[in-house]
This record gives sequence, structure tokens and C-alpha cells, in this order.
Amino acid sequence: MDLVRWGILSTGGIARQFARGLAYAPGAQLVAVGSRSQANAEAFGDEFGVPRRYASYEALAADPDLDVIYIGTPHPFHAANSLLCIEAGKAVLCEKPFTLNARQASAVIRAARERGVFLMEALWTRFTPVMHKVRALLAEGAIGRPRMVTADFGFHAPFDPESRLFNRALGGGALLDVGVYPVSLASMVFGAPPRISTMAHLGATGVDEQAAMIFGYEDGALAVLSCAISVMTPMEATITGERGMIRLPANWWMPQECILSLEGEPEQTFELPFTGNGYNYEALEVMRCLREGLLESPIMPLDETLALMQTLDNIRSQWGLRYPEEE
Repeated sequence: MDLVRWGILSTGGIARQFARGLAYAPGAQLVAVGSRSQANAEAFGDEFGVPRRYASYEALAADPDLDVIYIGTPHPFHAANSLLCIEAGKAVLCEKPFTLNARQASAVIRAARERGVFLMEALWTRFTPVMHKVRALLAEGAIGRPRMVTADFGFHAPFDPESRLFNRALGGGALLDVGVYPVSLASMVFGAPPRISTMAHLGATGVDEQAAMIFGYEDGALAVLSCAISVMTPMEATITGERGMIRLPANWWMPQECILSLEGEPEQTFELPFTGNGYNYEALEVMRCLREGLLESPIMPLDETLALMQTLDNIRSQWGLRYPEEE
């Protein structure tokens, strides 16, 4: 598979980001786009030079010449869109959060495994060069045994009850939009948390506008996390171990560097800037897996994706936040 032929399902903002990133993934060929209208498909196709433009997701999934489809719709639609593509025998890269809840995630994962097709969550931070370096530092014991993760991701969005961020019917709230980043970082370091304490402010539309979480692990390790769509936060992350720490400075979710600080030693800064916009790295991982005949990525395995969704479900249950289709 010298060339991997991509389709993009959706023409929204995140789909455009992915299309821009795909241009920096050697061996990727953007062949088709699917939208709910021909006009939007045509506009997207003109912008990115996509030869095949479909006015329905079903038509895109049925294209026999596609190897993999990226799903960039709002998250309440991820499960149905993924199942559509999986049933058509297509490999799937689905934008985070993987689904609305763990029940949906389990159904999608089961379908992919039964059908024997590749499936991965597009949590793009996980695949960046900096995160590869962070995992290498942890694996070599650079900071000793990890004991604490602190991470936040908050921004201020003007209140609009109809927008995706604040609309409960669209899976709104900070947790599923940006909280998944610090939760995923804690998962990467410690795995699934056996204990979760959390508190949130639910705003006028009933979604979480800001939230704080503490995860506890069997060996006493902790993760202290927060997220928001109503306030700007520092957006920094730190992994602290018995010998020192790894710091990810501001906007850590799109990391360009990490800083290793050890007791009694000079700091070391590892600068690993992006090529492209960073979304290319998750595409490269998908293509590597397809070429090697893998059905899931060892960097973002499906069991971890399911565990992440179970953690997010646990957090929301403590707030009493349910989405309309869950009621």
C-alpha cells in the first residue's frame, strides 16, 4: 500500500483541519468527501482538491476505492457514522471523543472486530513527536516511578445555547470536548482510575461549563485534572515522578516541546516542532497500521478507548449529566 486512499466524512471545521494535515502525510491520497448536501461536498472538494464529492455519508461509505474513512462529525453521531463505514468494510479513524458513551463505544469496537477492519480513535495529541518522547522518557525511568499527573484544558466560548458546545442534544459540555485530553493523558501514564472524585458547574443548558477531577490509583498515584468552556485556563500539564518531572508548557495538547526537570540537574528541553498542523501524525499511524496488517493501534488501543469512555461515563454520572438519547 504505497498510497493509502482516504475519504473524509463531514465537511466541518475539524474535517478541514484533518484535510490540511493529510497533505503532510506522505503516501496519503485524499480521494473522496461525504456531506449531507452536494453543495457542501462541492465546496470542500474545491478547497482541498478532492475528486469525488458525495451528497450522503452512505454514498461515501460505499465507494469501493477507499481504504480508510476519517469521521469528523459532532460526537453524538460518531457511533452511527462509524458503524456505517465498518459495515461497508472500511477502516475507520474516528474523531475524539470516540462516541457519546461507553455503550456506543463497545458496540462500535465489537462491530470492527467482528468485521475484521481497522479502527482507531483520533485523539491526535497522542501521536505527536513530543508525546512519543514523553512515553520514551517514562519507559526509560527518567523521572522514576510516576506519582502524579496534573493537566488542564479550558477556554472561554461566548454563551450560545444552540452551539455545539452548550447544546445538550449535541453532546455539549467541557468534558467531552476538551476534558478528554487531560483524561487521556492520565490514562496514558496510569491507565484507568479505580477511584474518581469530581465536581462540575452545570450551566443554563445543563451541560458542564467547568469541571475538576481527581483520579486515585491503587499505588497511591493521583491525577488532578480540570476542563472548561467558560474560562481560559493555563493549559499546562506535568507528569511528576520520584526523581523529577516532565513538563508540557502552555497549549500542551498541541505540544511542540517538553521539559525534563530532575533533582540537582540542569533542565533539558526537547523541542520537537510539528510538520504540518499535527493532525498528520494520527494519519501516519493509521497508514502504518494498515500497511502492517494491524487492526488497531498499539499507541491508542481499542481497549483503552473503551476504558476512557467508561471513565467519562463515570464522571458524568456523578454530575447527573445525561444526554437526550441516553434518557
